Amino acid sequence: MASKKGVRLIITLECTECRTNSDKRSNGVSRYTTTKNRRNTTGRLELKKFCTHCNKHTVHKEIK
Repeated sequence: MASKKGVRLIITLECTECRTNSDKRSNGVSRYTTTKNRRNTTGRLELKKFCTHCNKHTVHKEIK
């Protein structure tokens, strides 16, 4: 049987400031998982989310 591939993909969003910022509250990198529509959003997704390590809202980019 062929596997059924849907339109929606599960992606991971990672904080952009955690890798370069040394004044963090704690060590580590903030990551979120979400889904996106493969047909409507072909490029990489960028969202502002709360980073628990930076303790503020930062831009989170899609990683592979």
